[in-house]
Amino acid sequence: MKFTLSIFILLISFGAMAQLQAAEALEKDTKTLSERYAVMKNKSETFNEYKVIKEFILDGMWKLTTDSIKKVHSDLAEAKAESVQLQLKLDAAMAEVKHKENSMAEVEHAATHISVLGMDFSKSFFVGLVGFVLLGMILLIGLVTGRLKMIYQSLKEKMEMENIISKEFENYKRKALEKQMKLSRELQNERNKMAEMGS
Repeated sequence: MKFTLSIFILLISFGAMAQLQAAEALEKDTKTLSERYAVMKNKSETFNEYKVIKEFILDGMWKLTTDSIKKVHSDLAEAKAESVQLQLKLDAAMAEVKHKENSMAEVEHAATHISVLGMDFSKSFFVGLVGFVLLGMILLIGLVTGRLKMIYQSLKEKMEMENIISKEFENYKRKALEKQMKLSRELQNERNKMAEMGS
């Protein structure tokens, strides 16, 4: 019975020591899985070229590995969710920027263009067109004014010519009338003379 008891105590002490080693190997710290694997490998017993690792240490390592994988998956899911949220925010921001760009383009278009009779012109083109039309109208008015002056001058010359001709005609009529009256008198004088001679 003593032997059994001493074996039992020995087993308990080995178990406690192994658990201490396992706890030390598997303690939660900032070590990576690679570092924990190295600790587990170093703390395990060697038989020939083989490493003898106790099953509960392997179970603990497996648990740490699966926990790490779950944490990675959880972090990945969080990162994906955050990425989706960031993408939604980015899309909303891009839509807002696009809307602002469109409204800025509309404001810029309104600032640089003018609509006349339903046709859209740039202001510089419209100013040039109005300037060209005004220049054309000024030239046209100048041409019409020059033409009117020429017509007026020609009309004035014709009127002066008509006045001269009219005066000459009046003079001619007056002279012809005077001549006719003179001839009539002379004729009357001749008739009178002939009548006196005949009587």
